[in-house]
Amino acid sequence: MALLLAATTINYLDRQIIGLLKPLLEKQFHWSETNFSHIVMAFTAAYAVGLISFGWVIDKVGTKIGYAMSISFWGLMGMLHALARSVLGFSLARVGLGLGEAGNYPAAMKAVAEWFPKKERALATGIFNAGTSFGVVLALLIAPWILTHYGWQQVFWITGSFGFVWLIFWLIFYDIPSKQKRLTAQEYELIAGGQEDANKLEGDVSVKWLKLFKLPQTWAYVVGKGLLDPIYWFYLFWLPSYFSAIFNIDLKRPSLGLMIIYAATTVGSVGGGYISSLLIKRGWPTIKARKAALLVFAVVELSVITLQFATAAWVAVGLLSLAVALHQACATNIFTLSSDMFPKQAVSSVVGIGGMAGAVGGILFQQLTGWLLDTYKAAGNLAGGYNILFTICGCTYLFALTIIHLLTRKPGQLTLKELGH
Repeated sequence: MALLLAATTINYLDRQIIGLLKPLLEKQFHWSETNFSHIVMAFTAAYAVGLISFGWVIDKVGTKIGYAMSISFWGLMGMLHALARSVLGFSLARVGLGLGEAGNYPAAMKAVAEWFPKKERALATGIFNAGTSFGVVLALLIAPWILTHYGWQQVFWITGSFGFVWLIFWLIFYDIPSKQKRLTAQEYELIAGGQEDANKLEGDVSVKWLKLFKLPQTWAYVVGKGLLDPIYWFYLFWLPSYFSAIFNIDLKRPSLGLMIIYAATTVGSVGGGYISSLLIKRGWPTIKARKAALLVFAVVELSVITLQFATAAWVAVGLLSLAVALHQACATNIFTLSSDMFPKQAVSSVVGIGGMAGAVGGILFQQLTGWLLDTYKAAGNLAGGYNILFTICGCTYLFALTIIHLLTRKPGQLTLKELGH
């Protein structure tokens, strides 16, 4: 769990640096909002390709090797941002980063499916998914310090190297339960006893990958990721610029407001997993518990629409803290649906397919964001563009849940036979 949390933290640290440096880089290199959206879209498009590729690869080569491949590549690509000097240069670096970072969630979710009984998976997912906020908060702390003492190039060199430190610990400590010599027989029994197909050795079962696209459960996960992932990426890449433009926050110094916002995602990530897991422990059917939690979160998420009436930075901080916490609560439960509905032999592939959908949605949403903000900035009303975007964000969760509900009315987990084994 510590390894998964640390990897996700590094993952989001590396991807967040560009958003924090945006105000400085756009002045130095004369970027427009649309230029920046193209740089973000380059990452998103590569992330889409990487997700569907790594999902398949990790199911084939296993979690240990697949995760090592992913973090090695994204660490190198993160460091190479320091050599970029143009929109094209940064876009190419983002392509490499996106391809590498795509392996994080398929590998992490497969590790959760391998190591945790079903009743504990949502909480486990919530804990490692809290790395999304840890990574961003860490970026907010160290990027301004490195920038002040050295320069923007050194920000990329230093943060990109963190993954290689993690890799040492991963190669030493991780293995699947059946091969993990540090486990006692009783510990292995506890893990295996709460899993489906516990009598099968990990990695010895194949799944017909194309068959996944014919299943409504796959499309339920695809819809959840495709509609909600772009919202978090908007929060991740554009909120620093939003506070800089609307409330004149100086991003060359650590921003307490942004730290609070991104730290709130930890509460949502762990809390969202805890709530649905608690319902399951009290006897609720698994899918029903996930959807009940999602409904509550989606309704409260509508509050982000009122952000357009915020006249003070701290009011905006409060509303956005709630919004991102609720987003992560939703994201945790949608992530866990993959292991709820599919056997562990197919989890990485399903997570990869869903992640690709989220990335494609992110490409479209980033294009819309850049166009809207440039249009409203030209009209002298940049805040109006953000107001439209926050309204879209608030309404999307209920829409996504409605479709998920319609596609998951058949409860229970799919069998290997249904997947074409």
